[in-house]
Amino acid sequence: MLRKPLSAALRFYQKYLTLLGFGSCRYYPTCSEYAKWQLSTNPSLFQALLHTFLRILRCNQLFDGGIDYPKISCSVVRGATFGKVSRIRYWFVPRSRGCLVVKNIFQKGSQ
Repeated sequence: MLRKPLSAALRFYQKYLTLLGFGSCRYYPTCSEYAKWQLSTNPSLFQALLHTFLRILRCNQLFDGGIDYPKISCSVVRGATFGKVSRIRYWFVPRSRGCLVVKNIFQKGSQ
């Protein structure tokens, strides 16, 4: 219920506010893209917002930055159905604690 308005706010931020100089992130993917990925892949809205909030707190001069992919629980991958897939948006890379979410950069018309 809240995912759509939050996603719309993130799209607005990425499209318009970054042009005004608000977008300087120390990480890849950027904090706004990280939030989008968390909202679309994390089954719990609370956990998605918590991870996003903690990521934004780390995005400052006291931390080195670098590559930091979203981490989710692997129960999403185990419950996935493997039927006809129209397009793959994210890859779920298993780790010792949960999974990493990596965006598919080879899809046609990726946004």
